Parts: sequence; structure tokens; C-alpha cells
Amino acid sequence: MTQKVRLVHYLNQFFAGIGGEEKADLPPAEREGALGPGIGLKAALGQKGEVVATVICGDGYFNENLAEASKTVVKMIAKHKPDLVVAGPAFNAGRYGVACGAVAKVVLEEIGIPTVSGMFAENPGVDLYRKFAYIVETGNSAASMRQALPKIAKLALKLGRKEEMGPAEAEGYLQRGVRQNIFVAKRGSERALDMLAAKLNKRPFETEYPLPTFDRVEPAPAVEAVKQSKIALVTSGGIVPKGNPDRIESSSATKYGRYNLAGVDDLSAASYETAHGGYDPTYANQDSDRVLPVDVLRQLEAEGEIGQLHSYFYSTTGNGTSVANAAAFAAEIAGELVNEGVHAVILTST
Repeated sequence: MTQKVRLVHYLNQFFAGIGGEEKADLPPAEREGALGPGIGLKAALGQKGEVVATVICGDGYFNENLAEASKTVVKMIAKHKPDLVVAGPAFNAGRYGVACGAVAKVVLEEIGIPTVSGMFAENPGVDLYRKFAYIVETGNSAASMRQALPKIAKLALKLGRKEEMGPAEAEGYLQRGVRQNIFVAKRGSERALDMLAAKLNKRPFETEYPLPTFDRVEPAPAVEAVKQSKIALVTSGGIVPKGNPDRIESSSATKYGRYNLAGVDDLSAASYETAHGGYDPTYANQDSDRVLPVDVLRQLEAEGEIGQLHSYFYSTTGNGTSVANAAAFAAEIAGELVNEGVHAVILTST
């Protein structure tokens, strides 16, 4: 084919060069041609493809106005009549990954064209939207941009030309969870026996149906002397002082907060709220003790049923937060609690 593949590039405010977190509330906008990583993408496409336009939206705005932002963005994309969309790459940026995935979904449903993206395997956008996009696996950060763009360009050209796409391992994208019927030389029972024989003889083999793997955490032993124990409160339910001073994201959190409980017996509506975007916040904002039971723990402390309530609580938002970020939060928080002589933690969610 001699005709160039036409694509529209979706970027967040940071990679479009507009600003950082202070510009995360940027509503959808568009520019002609390539911007930021799109310039590298254009070079990787060579004479075979072109970036006809770039659509931009702030990560905060998109995730907090998902339906409206999706509708606006897909209209901006459609008018350029592209063969496909490239979104990102988002690496391990959770909100950006979710936005890229949501763009892929609405583009497929409304326009009927494919989307290529790039994400770190633990980005929440992968699990949420893998069926709607061809996602190239990237490194954890933009340091792997140079390696990611040629892979994205290769997939984009193939999809833009409507060539048949092979399996994930052969083509270089993450498993999409989409099953297809194919014809093979051996029937299933023979293939299964071949794999079993290979396994028993310690020869390499590849399963046809890889299963997900999950962390298995051994439960801690019971706290024996509760009445002499210092108890801490930690939550993924997003409870924060009024105004969310640390600007913890409503989803795909990249940070957590540590807040003083000295002199606090009750989480009143005047002083506390939830930053969490994954559930109806009405009742949590009316009384944050419903998510983080400071009032009950103070009562138990006064009655001598626990030794002491730790003088700080820790909070983040759990929805969409990557495993890597959650593990990092846990390691930091646990280290502080051990140093402070805390004996047990009550971990609450939504």
C-alpha cells in the first residue's frame, strides 16, 4: 500500500507539554499534527504513516468527568477520519492509563477503529481496558519511551492497513483476553498429553491457557494482649482532612497521607471528607467514622479495651491504584508503624 496510515494521537496534559498536576483539570483540546511523544512516533512511522492531529485532556479532568470527556474526545478524533488512534504511552501512570483505555473503548464502540497504547504491565488501565486496545508492554516510567515508540508504530501500521493481527506473543502486545477459533494439526487431548509429557520430563512447554497469578499473604498471628496494644488505623477509603491537603488522587493514587489524630475523638463533617472516586461519597462525607472508625476506637481506648490509638492515621484511595504503588505505600507505612511501636493495624476500605 502506498497510502499513508492516518492516526490521531491522544496525550495527557504533561506529555503535551502544557503542565504537570496543576494542569490536570485541563478539558479536552486538540492540535494539528504531532506533539511531544508524537514527534518520536512520527519518526518511527516514517513515510508509511502520519500523525494528523493530537487530542489532549488533563488526567484529573478525564477521570473525574469520564462520560463527558469520552464523548468530547471521540468527537474530536472522529472528525479527522483516522485509520486508528494511538493513546499514550502511559507507562505506570495510573490515571493516564485509565484515560488511554477509556479512549480506546469509546473509539472502538463509536467509530469502530482500533487503538494502540503502551503501558507498564501493572498499570490499572491494562486490566480495565485490555479487550479494547492493543497494549505494548513498556517500562515503569517514560525512561523507556525510546523503546516503546517503535513497537507502537509497528502495530499501528499493521492495524491501519487492516492486516491480520497474530497472537500477542508474536506481535508484541499484552494478552487481550479475546478468544479466537483456529485450526491446528493436533486435537486438544493430544496437545495436553504432549505438554504433560514435557512437564514430567522437565522439558520446556507453553500452556495454551495461562492462569492469573495472585499474591498469597500469610495472615499475621492474633494479637494476644489487645488491652496493652497500640492500634493504628490505615484506610484505602480516601478519608482526608477537609480540602484534601495532599491532593490524593480520586483514583489510581500515586501518594498517601499521614494525618494527626491528637485530640480528635470524632471525624466530623466539618473537618473530614473522602477523596475516593470509586463509590458514592455522601455517607462518608456526612460521617467519616463510617469508613475510619476513630470514634469507636476512642471509646474502646477510654474503656481500656485497647491500650492506645496511634496518634496518626494513614490514608489513600484504592480504586485503580497499581500494585507497585500500593506495595510501596505499604512498605513505607509499615516501616513507620514498626518504628512507632504499633502492635496492630486496622485496615479499612470502602
